[in-house]
Amino acid sequence: MHTEPTTFSAESYFATQPPPPTLQDDVDQVRKFVEKHAREGRSVVLVTSGGTTVPLELNVVRFLDNFSAGTRGATSAEYFLKAGYAVIFMHRQFSLQPYSRHYSHSTNPFLDFLDIDPPENEAVPPRISVTPNKRTDLLQVLAAYKKVHELGTLHSLTFVTVNDYLWLLRAVSQEMAILKRKAMFYLAAAVSDFFLPQQKMSEHKIQSGKGNLSIEMDQVPKILKPLVDEWTPGGYIISFKLETDQNLLLPKARQALERYGHQVVIGNDLHRRKFEVVFVSKERAKDGSGVSDSFAEDWLRIDLHNNVAAGFAEKEIEEDIVAELVKRHSNWIENSR
Repeated sequence: MHTEPTTFSAESYFATQPPPPTLQDDVDQVRKFVEKHAREGRSVVLVTSGGTTVPLELNVVRFLDNFSAGTRGATSAEYFLKAGYAVIFMHRQFSLQPYSRHYSHSTNPFLDFLDIDPPENEAVPPRISVTPNKRTDLLQVLAAYKKVHELGTLHSLTFVTVNDYLWLLRAVSQEMAILKRKAMFYLAAAVSDFFLPQQKMSEHKIQSGKGNLSIEMDQVPKILKPLVDEWTPGGYIISFKLETDQNLLLPKARQALERYGHQVVIGNDLHRRKFEVVFVSKERAKDGSGVSDSFAEDWLRIDLHNNVAAGFAEKEIEEDIVAELVKRHSNWIENSR
């Protein structure tokens, strides 16, 4: 399948690619959530998490994907909730989620935490209990989970394809506009850089009997600029930059800030992302008039040695990432008064 590439702006993308069928229902629920927390004076953060797929057919059999499991997004959402934020958690379907992430199929499988207590007599069925040495950790996670649901501070949305993601991001950010500077965007999802427009897709499964497959994809439009300028003016926006070449990390983070005009880029090296990140932002002008043309680069590191006990990390870098962003966001809000 060979097609000529097309350049999509954000505007032309949304004019030509169809919205997901559940979009309006998702928007209605987000609107209620945002309005509730706006009335209560609470800051709201949109956390995007997990990877997007790129379908190759209209009746999807084959698609492109990436390795993201949503660890950073799910972990960060927990720390934002702990810090008092309301969280809209927009995540890839079946990726990791806050709280339940502690008991994924590969880390702390949940059934390993359960025991079967024999009955006192045959007339009484066996009872299920929590393994004694697992109770403290489980109680801590369960208590936090129950508190969040009691307060109603977590709202979840799912996406699968890059098209789902883009439509949801635009719709949710437009609903968050009423929050003004109390809106934060923590864009941790691993979003595809290329996609196949629906108009160029094969209707049915691509047949393998035709030999080699050649597909030319189009570039996914850059949506940070309209997010900054149009969808949620005044929102505090954090994007992520993942690189495998450390020499590219800082230049590309600076380039993103220059191009899109948002507040922070968090840079990650693929092999060091669990214990080292860098915050790249524009420095404030010395006369206090705004931002200058120079960049501030603040490295954050944690020590991973002896950092795991009974399957639970004693320290997660997301805890410090969120703490730093909460501080910066508070200053951002104060500076608007």
